[in-house]
Amino acid sequence: MGPSENNPAGIMPVQLNVNSRFRFRCHKGVSCFTQCCRGISIMLTPYDIVRMKNRMQISSSEFLAMYTKPELLEKTDLPVVTLKLLDDEKESCPFVRDDGCMIYQDRPTTCRYYPLGVASLSYKEQLEEGFYFFINEPHCRGFEEEREWTVGEWRKDQGVDIHDNINAEWTELIVRKRSIPKNIRLTEKTKNMFFTASYDIDRFKRFIFESTFLTLYDIDEKTVEAIREDELALLRFSFKWLKWLLFKEGEFKINESAAQARQKKIEE
Repeated sequence: MGPSENNPAGIMPVQLNVNSRFRFRCHKGVSCFTQCCRGISIMLTPYDIVRMKNRMQISSSEFLAMYTKPELLEKTDLPVVTLKLLDDEKESCPFVRDDGCMIYQDRPTTCRYYPLGVASLSYKEQLEEGFYFFINEPHCRGFEEEREWTVGEWRKDQGVDIHDNINAEWTELIVRKRSIPKNIRLTEKTKNMFFTASYDIDRFKRFIFESTFLTLYDIDEKTVEAIREDELALLRFSFKWLKWLLFKEGEFKINESAAQARQKKIEE
């Protein structure tokens, strides 16, 4: 089943699990090579941004400005980013070339999953939730190849497990936010913080170390040192901060004396 008016993405109505088997292989020898990299919509995850901006050797703010466009994720009121395509006839990915992806080792999670999709953003280690499905586009000849995989083998081979594990706490926030009634809206300030903590990791680091954040919140020295030196520790810290910001859950403790002093200064 390919794309149709009622199914523009060409999603096959077959539910797969990690043990489901399929045949697929993508390489330069297939006639459709790189066609799936054009006219696409790719939502980027926080870890995608970290990998890609480091590959390009630019800051997260620069990467977001150059290669992404902001969106509001349906049913969540949360700001996310999608990959900005080139303004050419094929609406090409900015990183695709005739001989393949120029950032292949650091490509986004969605690209790693292809030709699979996942029915839920939720993922926890040792726990599979939702199901997988095929994205069967008419141009794709990868399904005609002889190489056979299970879904689990494909995930491991493509590095999906690493990406999903790092993004797990963030994706759980998305899933939880979807369950909240639509009439409960986020303030613009909260949306901006969600965007910064999720995607603009370099700016988020400056927020922590150059604002009153570490004065207002009691963060242990071991954590402070870790997020100062380790970008992945900083990313995971940002997810915990967002959980506290959205749901007031977690280990963040306000320094009451610092908060009172700040409030007094504001009132003056």
